[in-house]
Amino acid sequence: MSRVRAARLAAAVVIPGELLLVLAVAAGVRPPAAVLAACEVLVAVALLLEAWVLRSLYAAERARGAVPGEALRAAVRAAVPAAARRLLLHELRAGASLVRWMLRRPPHGVAAGDLPAAYTGPQTAMMYGMVFVSVVETVVLALLIPWPAVHRVVLVLDVYGVALLLAMHAACVTRPHVVRPDGSLRLRYGALFDLAVPADAVASARVDRRYPEGRLVSLSGDGALDLNVGGQTTVTVELSRAVGFTRPLGARGEARILRFHADDPGAVVAALRGAAVTPPRQE
Repeated sequence: MSRVRAARLAAAVVIPGELLLVLAVAAGVRPPAAVLAACEVLVAVALLLEAWVLRSLYAAERARGAVPGEALRAAVRAAVPAAARRLLLHELRAGASLVRWMLRRPPHGVAAGDLPAAYTGPQTAMMYGMVFVSVVETVVLALLIPWPAVHRVVLVLDVYGVALLLAMHAACVTRPHVVRPDGSLRLRYGALFDLAVPADAVASARVDRRYPEGRLVSLSGDGALDLNVGGQTTVTVELSRAVGFTRPLGARGEARILRFHADDPGAVVAALRGAAVTPPRQE
């Protein structure tokens, strides 16, 4: 097997596996520490392999006369599958969201006149609980592991795990749903999911608390898309036509009904209904 195929296989298997851990955490399930450590080691090995292959491909493209930007893009396309590229981009965006959150910057993608709709209520306590457990686990392992080299590796992995949990939560806080003055809607879940709904596609909206089972993003046979947080949705939006969306790994789908969670569902519904009945401004 060539090094490029090995790198693509590692990225296609290991990095999507990390997404499963992210979605498990979002659903309130914390895998055992041994599972987390093993997955983090595999991810680290995959990233090191990717870096080595990317360096070789980049050098080859530069030798053919490509400019730096083109050489880097060609190397990434050759070595990293599309799904893995999306997940790596998610981690970069989550990291940027953590910085935005710590610096108390304004929410991402919210302009003047927009209504930002938070959706982190059902998962905030759970996330902080997981961070606390992870920190305690890090301290306990630091006291129990007698080998300095192993201790340093475990410490790095545990710190990375805590940072990933905080970055996930920060991405959700800094990337809320958005209702714009014209009645268009933007649904998001952190850096994993982003769906723009035009104003003319929104037929009706209502407060509707449900407790769907299944994944974070699920599409039923009747075209209803559930974007649940903490196992619940609070707003249902019916559409006048189907809208396309992209799943976290890149698969495409279409939905005619949107069900999602908002901490203040009444405000979201009122904003959507108000935009629907407001006549256009006369110039």
